[in-house]
Amino acid sequence: MYLDSTKKKEFFATFGTNEKDTGSAEAQIAMFSFRIAHLTEHLKQNRKDFHTQRALIKLVGKRRKLLDYLKVKDIARYREIVSKLGLRR
Repeated sequence: MYLDSTKKKEFFATFGTNEKDTGSAEAQIAMFSFRIAHLTEHLKQNRKDFHTQRALIKLVGKRRKLLDYLKVKDIARYREIVSKLGLRR
């Protein structure tokens, strides 16, 4: 599988406060970004996979909502996660 428990712990340790911090907005945004990148690569090869396309659109919406929440709550944390993940150009 493309996303195993060791990779998840690595994400949570990098973007959360510790390995077990799975609920922070930064950790969830990082996980969604990884999954979005994976699904995007899949859709480049399988253009007619509409179920994956719908899942990708839902993930992008979830990430957008979390980013908006973080932007309202704490602008410094928002700017930090955006720069770490390279989401804005």
